[in-house]
Amino acid sequence: MAKRLGYVETIFGRRRYIPEINSNVYDIAMAAERMAINMPVQGTAADIIKLAMIKIQKEILDKNKSRTFKKVRDKEIKLLLQVHDELVFEVKKELVEKFVPKIKKIMEEIYKLSVPIKVDVSEGSNWGALKKIK
Repeated sequence: MAKRLGYVETIFGRRRYIPEINSNVYDIAMAAERMAINMPVQGTAADIIKLAMIKIQKEILDKNKSRTFKKVRDKEIKLLLQVHDELVFEVKKELVEKFVPKIKKIMEEIYKLSVPIKVDVSEGSNWGALKKIK
């Protein structure tokens, strides 16, 4: 398909054009072929995590904003970082059990694939101290 159309797509229709796929230079064509194979998988994963972030924002983060003008550090939960297919949150320790199941459910159910999306959750005081939880 990439050779014929000059692009590949994610499940959601986001395209990456790869004109190099039809190059007469073998190394360039092979690199383009690897991109054409990889992009639909990684691109779809990126699309799914973005959908999850949007729903988490609407259903969890927005509902837990401070009603006053308190500083950001006073929030119960904050999304700090996205790293590929991972989301890093800062959550008050006593509220982890409140938020983790909700976030996990959203991430696992955001889009129905023919195979289930499985989410692993870890917690810790810093990235190096993370331990897997259920």
